[in-house]
Amino acid sequence: MSGTARSRGGSRVQLTLDRTVNVAPMMGRTDRHCRYFLRGFSTRMLLYTEMIPAADLVRGNCARLLEFDPEEHPVALQLAGCDPQQLAAAARTGEEAGYDEINLNCGCPSDRATGGVFGAYLMQRPETVASCVAAMRAAVRVPVTVKMRIGVIEGRGRAAVEASRRFDEAERGALYRFVRAVRDAGCDAVIIHARKAVLGGLSAQDNREVPPLQYEVVSQVKTAFPDLPVVLNGGLREPDAILSLLDVLDGIMLGREAYHRPVLLARLDALVFSREPNPSSLHPNRETLDAVARTHAIERMQRYIERQLAQGEKLSAVIRHVQGLYAGEPGAHEFRRTLSEGARRPGAGAEVLAAAVASTQAR
Repeated sequence: MSGTARSRGGSRVQLTLDRTVNVAPMMGRTDRHCRYFLRGFSTRMLLYTEMIPAADLVRGNCARLLEFDPEEHPVALQLAGCDPQQLAAAARTGEEAGYDEINLNCGCPSDRATGGVFGAYLMQRPETVASCVAAMRAAVRVPVTVKMRIGVIEGRGRAAVEASRRFDEAERGALYRFVRAVRDAGCDAVIIHARKAVLGGLSAQDNREVPPLQYEVVSQVKTAFPDLPVVLNGGLREPDAILSLLDVLDGIMLGREAYHRPVLLARLDALVFSREPNPSSLHPNRETLDAVARTHAIERMQRYIERQLAQGEKLSAVIRHVQGLYAGEPGAHEFRRTLSEGARRPGAGAEVLAAAVASTQAR
């Protein structure tokens, strides 16, 4: 854990962030509605916004870009950029909006990120990133963190893919130089996606799947930097494996698995944060836990949808994030179909959720 402070109306409020379980920033997914939904499965996990270019915040329209519900806390703002002054200004705006952490994206492998000189491309510029972290650190009182890869490769074709599977001493040295630079600049924690990024040779989706996961590299970073909180991201799915990783690392970050199978977050909450953990099994009654989590999520989201519709929000914008609630369960297809069809019906409201739940039982 790390202690910090959040400014509210000029006062200094102590806040402790627990980095044990985190939900990753995901473009097109972790908007404010998604984060509100996921918060219902755990009050302790740390949520992240979608990546927001610092330039967009500096230009204005901050209210729309930074809007979030108070129930989302603790929630971190992820920024993209490479200009220290611009990032400092954006970080300050995020802190003033109430975010609990500011995170710099140094891991996004998309062509847009590369062309804009941010994301994973920045791993080739540790001095630039250090300057950015230092500027952000000086501008805010909340934690400043960096999300990154274990390394980057520029190239195309089989040679690039093969290079993504190796990790030699030169690459280890480059990784450690990067981590040391951001740590010395004031970075409070690093979140490391345990894959290399192939810049220019793989799509963003392929960069999440083709380069192999190398968890041991992330563990070695923790050994080399024992005083720096290290969180692992990439390919995490099963609670047993996650608990094993938490024996050696400070935290884990779930991405697509949390989005497509959100009940997993409730299971992890019971295992990781419970006062009476049960190390011999995933949970003494997993089916009961899942059922309670789903019932709570539905009731909570029905109230949220009513509030959002009253404010002029579209039902489809909220309800699309609930599709994975019954993933892997009988009736999952009927649940998703009922949600999708109901969201398109004129005048539809929160009752669509109840209808979707009923459809899972009418098989």
